[in-house]
Amino acid sequence: MNRDIKAPEVRLIGDDGKMVGVMSVADALQAAQSKGLDLIEIAPQAKPPTCKIMDYGKWKYENKKKEKEARKKQTVISIKEIQIRPRTEDHDLETKLKNATKFLLAGDKVKVNLRFSGREMAHQDLGLELLTKVTEMLGHIANVEAPPKKEGRQMFVLMSPDAAKIKDWEKKQKAEGKSIEVEADADSESESQAETQPAE
Repeated sequence: MNRDIKAPEVRLIGDDGKMVGVMSVADALQAAQSKGLDLIEIAPQAKPPTCKIMDYGKWKYENKKKEKEARKKQTVISIKEIQIRPRTEDHDLETKLKNATKFLLAGDKVKVNLRFSGREMAHQDLGLELLTKVTEMLGHIANVEAPPKKEGRQMFVLMSPDAAKIKDWEKKQKAEGKSIEVEADADSESESQAETQPAE
């Protein structure tokens, strides 16, 4: 800005937004000062650099406003965790899947963790079978983002919501007169992490 601009000459844009042309930085600075405004370098990589005559305070305020708007347009996608065991009973599994469904419908990803304890480690095939069953039961609204993976005493699978599948499922629910609201169990699962993605 102003006297901090090191280039010997610049391409100047007036305070009205119109191109003035290439001139020495001293002349550009004088033109800005004659209007009681600042000379701001807006494209330092250009040859010569592009500068604009403007009010620095106003420019700074508008930039902050743009950054704030960009942050508003970002969608925070959480990864929720559902904990199951190889011997999880059908009723408990149903409750866990209700929670997973609620999270997926809300636009969150779901990480299904299956923990082995003691002798269960010898029956990892049962764990894989259960995870496959879970992915099939959630397949009407989600896709498997990462296939089942083993880490120490646990195996997990990551699922992400599929907008097209959810839309079809909701249509079907409405056609059948069913509610599309899914009640989560009071003992809600924990949120493990969050990702920020720009909204489409």
